[in-house]
Amino acid sequence: MAKHRIYTTSFASVYPHYIAKAEKKGRTKAEVDQVISWLTGYGPKEFEAQLARKTDFETFFADAPKMNPSRALIKGVVCGVRVEDIEEPTMREIRYLDKLIDELARGKAMDKILREN
Repeated sequence: MAKHRIYTTSFASVYPHYIAKAEKKGRTKAEVDQVISWLTGYGPKEFEAQLARKTDFETFFADAPKMNPSRALIKGVVCGVRVEDIEEPTMREIRYLDKLIDELARGKAMDKILREN
């Protein structure tokens, strides 16, 4: 079976869409960056380097410094699919990020998004 095209899509090409979605709902680029950092463990410099390299999604998640163990607490539906039911690990990570950005855009409190409570 062929890989989904999102795997070879540059993270940098989708990142502005994450920001736009959040900003349209009154959230900030800094909050988007905080969510990405929480999920992947990328610091600001490492993250900027990934964007500059135009790293694809598969590599972006494979190279992540420390995927947050609390990401398993992310539940719900993204694109009609329950994230907790996705078996392919990379696709699950991508959908976790999609779900976090959706929650941010919906106005959910940051501590709830970052699964601190």
